[in-house]
Amino acid sequence: MAALAGIASAMVGAGVGELTAGFVAASSSPFAVVGGALIDAAPAWAKDTAIAWFGTADKAALLVGIGVVLIAAAALAGLCEARWRRSGVIAFVVIGAGAAGLALTRPDAGMLAWLPALAAGAGGGWALHLLVGILPWRPAPDAAAHADLPTRRRFLAWAGGAAVLGVALAVAGSVARAGTAVVASVRDALSLPHPATPAPSPPAGAALDVPGLAPLITPNSDFYRIDTALVVPTVDPASWRLRIHGMVEEEVELTWDELLALPLIETTVTLSCVSNEVGGDLIGNAVWLGYPIRELLARARPADDADMVLSTSADGFTAGTPLEALTDDRDALLAIGMNGEPLPLAHGFPVRMVVPGLYGYVSATKWVADLEVTRFDRARAYWTDRGWSERGPIKLQSRIDVPRAGRGIDAGDAVIAGVAWQPHAGISGVEVQIDDGDWQRAELATAISDDTWVQWRMPWRAASGDHRIRCRAIGGDGETQTEVSAPPAPDGATGWHEIAVRVS
Repeated sequence: MAALAGIASAMVGAGVGELTAGFVAASSSPFAVVGGALIDAAPAWAKDTAIAWFGTADKAALLVGIGVVLIAAAALAGLCEARWRRSGVIAFVVIGAGAAGLALTRPDAGMLAWLPALAAGAGGGWALHLLVGILPWRPAPDAAAHADLPTRRRFLAWAGGAAVLGVALAVAGSVARAGTAVVASVRDALSLPHPATPAPSPPAGAALDVPGLAPLITPNSDFYRIDTALVVPTVDPASWRLRIHGMVEEEVELTWDELLALPLIETTVTLSCVSNEVGGDLIGNAVWLGYPIRELLARARPADDADMVLSTSADGFTAGTPLEALTDDRDALLAIGMNGEPLPLAHGFPVRMVVPGLYGYVSATKWVADLEVTRFDRARAYWTDRGWSERGPIKLQSRIDVPRAGRGIDAGDAVIAGVAWQPHAGISGVEVQIDDGDWQRAELATAISDDTWVQWRMPWRAASGDHRIRCRAIGGDGETQTEVSAPPAPDGATGWHEIAVRVS
């Protein structure tokens, strides 16, 4: 019961912390602070494992893990408080103070970033002091006093009430996140300017009519999200600024209104995460609206020996992009729109980077606020500091979407279909092998451009039994996708996608 008192007290403390963060800043939530510190401190293998196991649910898994550890620590604090009075309370306050100190080290820490964690520790300690004080089995100085102790049922009611209070406070904290609500309302009311250069309509034959095949354009709600932000940064467009500096002849600063006034362009680009396993779904294709980064860099006039641009997000994340990828003829954008809408908050609103041909960890900085022109031998970015390669070109890949791996189908006429991609290089063909037979050429849909994935399909007369199907793509330059299997680290997965299918 002492352990239960500790757990209920931790829920009160967590609720107090979330409520305080709701008024101070969502990013200073104790869970966000501790989680962010763990993300920063975790070795590369731990991050890779989390993404491989949980995919886009990696952040939820981390928060659940933090919650489990908190419950265990709180139970221990309850036991200590029952045996040695004030020891558990001191433990709560110390943990809160430690989290408050971590909050001040975060890149987006405000003046009151320390307050939510300290309030959480104090609130949890106060609740623990009260609950342990009414434990029905605590030793009493005399029999009369013992007879007046609360019953076990009453203690459980108090502990349950404390837990409910903690949940209610946390919910209230979510409601009170005024900054998030304001930015969300600004985004919802925003009308995007018409592009000076609209994206061309997808050509005839670009989308194949195959049930189960990934759509040509990925809806915003289905677009993968991999980043290091436990709490989505809320950046008010009115206060957004982009600074371009470093190895340049002239620094450039851009405001939101100035960005909207520029001649924006639309382009369709496929983005892929370097953590995407062969056959994985950490990839999406969208229509982006923005301004070419090369035009802004032309204003700044980079030094001749510069070769990298270090981009920094509002939450402190950094990415190092080859300068040539931002100045050549590809449509590398400061994007403000996605599939005809303002960027979703979770995908970088108000402004993010989109660079065709490069994995997101070196190019697709969300909530971007700073571009420093520099060199690879002078600056390091978040993921390259953790062992990933510096330049990150997207590798030639293909995937089977239909039939689904491990699912049975009926014998007879069937279809094998999927997508293939190598942004900025293009796809010239896809081949399919059934069991150990000859490679057969699949029908390739018409690509929107070399910067997008392309759908493919092949008819199949499916015979009863167990079959293995694999695919490989042929790049626009004639390169054939390699059979050599390699994990995502350090520069992207390779190998042929292979599935097992039972036909009955």
